[in-house]
Parts: sequence; C-alpha cells; structure tokens
Amino acid sequence: MAATLLKRERSGGGRRRRGRWAPMSEINVTPFVDVMLVLLIVFMVTAPLLTVGVPVDLPQTRAQNISEPVEPLVVTVDRLGEVYIQETAVEIGALVPRLVAITENRPDTRIYIRGDRALQYGRVMEVMSTINAAGFSRVALIAEMPPPGQPSAQ
Repeated sequence: MAATLLKRERSGGGRRRRGRWAPMSEINVTPFVDVMLVLLIVFMVTAPLLTVGVPVDLPQTRAQNISEPVEPLVVTVDRLGEVYIQETAVEIGALVPRLVAITENRPDTRIYIRGDRALQYGRVMEVMSTINAAGFSRVALIAEMPPPGQPSAQ
C-alpha cells in the first residue's frame, strides 16, 4: 500500500522554504467498517441455514427450553422410521457401536432424540431404549415450542 504524502510548508518571517513531503499517518476506517457490516449481514443470513439437519416435523410442547454449553449429540428418527446420528443415516443395529465411538465410551454424554410427529411412538421408544440399554443414561426427547396463543396438544 502506498502512503499518501502531504506537502508541508513552513512560513518563517516572510520567507518560504521549499515544501517537504511527510507521510500521512491517518487511516481511513470507513471501507473497513463497510466490509465488516456486509460480512455481518452475510453471516446472519447463512448461520440459520447451516443447522438444518434431517427434516422432521417435531411435536409441540410448552416445556422449558434446555440450554447446553456444548453442541449436543442428536439422534433423529424421521417419518419413515429411519435413524440418523446428526445427519448420517445408520441402521438400528449399528446405532450403539457408532454412539460409543463418537462419545469415546463416555456414558454420561447427553443424547437428544428427535422423533417425527407422524411416527409411531413405539419406534421412538425402541431407539430410546436401545440407547439407554447401551449404558447412556442422559437421553432426552426434543420437541418444538408452539406458536404463541396456540394450545400445545396436537
């Protein structure tokens, strides 16, 4: 980057000296702020799109939200009864070995189960009992909040 030079003149008692060039020491931050604002808008728009996962129609409830400081391990059962760990499809027989490998054999890892609303309750309970039988005791079901003013039972 080239520095902008200013011509500095001194006046001393009626005589003018030849001008000297001095580097400009000010930084214009306006372009930097413009770029940062554009990047902020881009990230605000794209961040919700990155957490899509497996599409399921979750049941609605008015239960209190759970806040975890670390990213949870999510097991999803879709409308057809297929099981996913995060976004990867897995057979029910291979579910436990994959969970043990992912959690590095830590049975106190919290595992969330997302089950589609149209799915039979027995399939969700089969997945939940398989995980629980493997020694994982912190298993929770996920639901979504209903819109304000709408009853939670559907």
